[in-house]
Amino acid sequence: MSHPIDVTLFFNFRSPYCYLASKTLWPVVDDYNVNLIWKPVGGWDLRSSPDRVQKKLPIARQDLARFARRLQIPVTPPPKTTDPTLAGAVSLLAEERGLLREYIISVMDAEWAAGRDIGQPDLLLEAATSVGLDASEVKSAMQNPQYLQQLEQNARDADEGGVIGVPTFVVGDQIFWGQDRIDFVLEELAMLSEQREAD
Repeated sequence: MSHPIDVTLFFNFRSPYCYLASKTLWPVVDDYNVNLIWKPVGGWDLRSSPDRVQKKLPIARQDLARFARRLQIPVTPPPKTTDPTLAGAVSLLAEERGLLREYIISVMDAEWAAGRDIGQPDLLLEAATSVGLDASEVKSAMQNPQYLQQLEQNARDADEGGVIGVPTFVVGDQIFWGQDRIDFVLEELAMLSEQREAD
């Protein structure tokens, strides 16, 4: 079997478009021989500034509702003050434990389907342990300096690599920004897979 194709994913749990992606990105890893390089960020990283968010919010909410109807998924926006940093940190634990997919889906559903503030440690703990993560490990992960530093490093990596928002998929020198670009990611992977089989 050929070597897996590296696909880097930049992700912020506060993004409604990452919520949509959490429902549609999985063929990227299920249908192709892919090494997913998980790059979560926290806070306002790879999001619009607070001032710009105020202007974008009505349009973004309309846009989110349209996509949600198409995907037939519920949407209840979380509090505007929700901070995604702890969720990003715990996602690194989930990745280590082989539960990243389950964790992403659980946390994004809690936040964007149920409208809960996953920046609150008790609510994040509930979402994380529901997929099999150990409660004590989750609590430690929320304050793990290495995880928190990794989120900051991921944001720097994004800036250095020309990534300007989330979700963003990077395959080689190709950058795919937005959950509505996943079809293009799949097309790229199909092309690369065919080339590797022909070599």
